[in-house]
Amino acid sequence: MHHDPLLPPAVARALEEYGALLAEHGLTWGEPPLDYVRMMTFLRFPKEAERMSVAPGADLDAAFRDVLGETLPDGLVALRVTPHGHHFDPGTVHAVVAARPVEVTLVVDSSRDTATAVTVDGRPYEIAARGALLVDVRSDSHVTVDGVPVDLSPLRRHAVPSRLRLRAGFPCRWSVTSKGGQGWYPEGVPRRLDYHGRPFFHGDDIVLDVPAEPLTVQVTRGMEYDWAETTVVPEPWGETRVELTPERIYDAAARGWYGADLHVHLNWAGDLVAPPAAAALMQHGEDLHVLNLVAGNVSGERVYDREALQHWAGRDLPWSDAGHIARMGVEYRNDLFGHVHAFGVTAPPMRYHTGFGGEADWPPNGAACGEMRESGAVLGYAHPFHRSIATPEDIIAEGRRNCSARAVVVDAALGLVDGMELLHFSDIEGTVEVYRRLIGAGNRLTALAGTDSMLSFTRQETVSSPPGWERVYARLDGPLTAEAYATAVRRGRTFATTGPWLELSVDGHQIGDTLNLSPGDRVTVRARAIGPEVERVEIRTADGVLAEGGGGELTAALTVTEPTYLVAVASGGGHRRSLHRQVYAHTSPIYLDVGGRHVARGEDVRWCLRWLVLLEELVRGQARLEGEGQLRDHLDLIEKARAVYRARL
Repeated sequence: MHHDPLLPPAVARALEEYGALLAEHGLTWGEPPLDYVRMMTFLRFPKEAERMSVAPGADLDAAFRDVLGETLPDGLVALRVTPHGHHFDPGTVHAVVAARPVEVTLVVDSSRDTATAVTVDGRPYEIAARGALLVDVRSDSHVTVDGVPVDLSPLRRHAVPSRLRLRAGFPCRWSVTSKGGQGWYPEGVPRRLDYHGRPFFHGDDIVLDVPAEPLTVQVTRGMEYDWAETTVVPEPWGETRVELTPERIYDAAARGWYGADLHVHLNWAGDLVAPPAAAALMQHGEDLHVLNLVAGNVSGERVYDREALQHWAGRDLPWSDAGHIARMGVEYRNDLFGHVHAFGVTAPPMRYHTGFGGEADWPPNGAACGEMRESGAVLGYAHPFHRSIATPEDIIAEGRRNCSARAVVVDAALGLVDGMELLHFSDIEGTVEVYRRLIGAGNRLTALAGTDSMLSFTRQETVSSPPGWERVYARLDGPLTAEAYATAVRRGRTFATTGPWLELSVDGHQIGDTLNLSPGDRVTVRARAIGPEVERVEIRTADGVLAEGGGGELTAALTVTEPTYLVAVASGGGHRRSLHRQVYAHTSPIYLDVGGRHVARGEDVRWCLRWLVLLEELVRGQARLEGEGQLRDHLDLIEKARAVYRARL
């Protein structure tokens, strides 16, 4: 019997299980309702979700309804229930050219002082007095209010059909929109939206049904390319060919650099089940050199894509080629101490998470890191921080289980992790501030990037953007392999970026190198950024900004008196090439050792020592631990890290 190489039997069975969970529970797949699970439904409308009040025990459907303005966001329709009846507001009317129903989210908004019975496709709901309900519907759904049918026909208008054939000459990311920004997709393709709400799909030589109306066609291929765009009015009932090729801005591989997204989930709850073939199509369509698909849990025991990891651990995934490597990896998760991504694992780990469902926050993250390190993995703390950070107190805060990388101060000092994601879906400035404190305190940490894209979501802020919208580029000495990439990361030969190309050199030495200097030596530092979105370039030492300027090239001289490091930063405001609220790139350091001493800036070392004091208080006061032995395991690692930092003073 012939098996699809992308669907080994165990993987196929797992996907069937996920499909059953989706059918039974909807978007959350029945995961325990931690805060981020409860918010999944609402994050499809990020501007509204940001304004919601999400206090513990809050009615989130009503909180969402309360922040809606007069104009509904795209994809949302409203059913207003009044004391005198009901009114359906279709929001943006969708054009249709075939029998496929329109899929939208319905908010039921009751202004009645009594409860109301609503059914959606036979499923009953009771809407509390002045309450609300958020539920997914289709234009052919059967919805009733107190038994009275709701007319959903205003959702659609019929348009004259036509067809488009799209060609670029290689796999790309396409966006086809008609008036009002409505997206058009090939038959059977998920209707994905990126961070900007822009529809997209991947491939080449693609045919899709469209209306015979003015259309905007856009195409790109990941961050090394710009967007190309054209407008077209297809012939009624005919087929119109569009040949459009995006222009390359830079070619990293030609320079020996390869970009990776080290943190991507195939399945992690969501509105569809994503097979491995979806990842293959996206990786090639984004020209993403290295893709790390991580197995991980959400809020319960189930580890999604564990079967794929068990099948492919230590091997390239079947669609890999000379310019594209895909591997199965791990996201090890503890919400109190932080999450760690692992690339290049050769065997599944013994454990994937701690601290969920009432289980103990044990063993410490460092123990799990050590185990995954033994299997050859490169490790990085994932989405480390989610707010501005000025002091160690900001890191510990009130000790909420919010995935902050509180244990990185220990694991970095003990050499148990290789780096941290400077770029991720959340706050960049706070993360970068902590990173500079850690490397200033003498820790050798590589700048990494991981989007946390989840291919099982088609629209949810950054999560539904394609993999590789942030990347960590690493400089290799030879051909692209997983092992060569891992080696380059361990050596710190990287920069992380939302799009711009970023270079840094010191007297000809490259990112990741160490110069051995004497007091009074003078060096020349050069930084260069490429990309239309760059507005500012900085060169920084452990003491702060050495030089700054607009986009382009920057040169500075430095007379060295103390050990330090040098990094380059490129930044800018929002830009269509960036699937984040800002543009940003940051290199790993070039280290300047002086008189045989490595950088260990006193202020940064004391900052980390204060962090350890607060971390110990957190462990003693808020970690779920079973017995003195588990507490001692945590405190022993903290004490070992404390000894490392004290020695650096």
